[in-house]
Amino acid sequence: MTERQLPAGVTWIDRPDDERVRDYVGLTDVALRRLLEPEQGLYLAESAKVIGRALDAGHRLRSLLLTPRWVVDLADLVERAVSEGAPVYVMEPAVAQEMTGFHLHRGAIAAMHRPVLPTVPDVIEGARRVAVLEDIVDHTNVGAVFRSAAALGVDAVLVTPRCADPLYRRSVRVSMGTVFQVPWTRIDPWPHGIQMLREAGFMVAAFALREDGLALQQLAEDPPDRLALVLGTEGDGLGDRTIAEADLAVRIPMAGGVDSLNVAAASAVAFWALQTSSPED
Repeated sequence: MTERQLPAGVTWIDRPDDERVRDYVGLTDVALRRLLEPEQGLYLAESAKVIGRALDAGHRLRSLLLTPRWVVDLADLVERAVSEGAPVYVMEPAVAQEMTGFHLHRGAIAAMHRPVLPTVPDVIEGARRVAVLEDIVDHTNVGAVFRSAAALGVDAVLVTPRCADPLYRRSVRVSMGTVFQVPWTRIDPWPHGIQMLREAGFMVAAFALREDGLALQQLAEDPPDRLALVLGTEGDGLGDRTIAEADLAVRIPMAGGVDSLNVAAASAVAFWALQTSSPED
């Protein structure tokens, strides 16, 4: 497709330094994105499926960027963007890669307006299973936890102040857009926020490598009606204060000389064991 063949409402961009696409510049610079995205109130969603889930969740589109071959293949998404008054830009793949720092192999990326986060009481109201992510810094792990939460019946996710941003591009992509499906917000201060959860009727279970911790199977035999599962950072796990303030420590028994699972894998095991109903229900 050439510039002359573009449908109405779609603009050709031939320079990576064009001001109209500055939202997409330097996406591989994690430190820059951490500063830029909250300040300007934007986040980035990659692939038609993820963008569609964001729009279905009520998030507003700032702009849409595609490479030429996807203008026709993603015609429905382009039409939706144009109908909502959002600019749609098209760039040659080499120009897009020079600008973003990576290959747009999924066809489309969108700049979205960052929504205002709800309060903790609003997020946990009516929830029976809540996951709390303490200081998890890897965006891939955050996205994977959200995907497991959506699949395995977790009603809400709370992230601590130092946890990676669930709306960072990689988190959104790995989650397959489920960060828009599972209600979430930040819980601050932490770990004092444990008392807020307890006052809302939750038992707070801290997943930790402690020999005296309750085995996951034991908790699953008779779980409380409302349960908050606290999962720790990739390196050191949960903080001592968090474990001390929780109602109980829980461990996943290991075999084969393995001492622990990756936090994303551990979350999936825990969510499956403690779900309130089967996925088929």
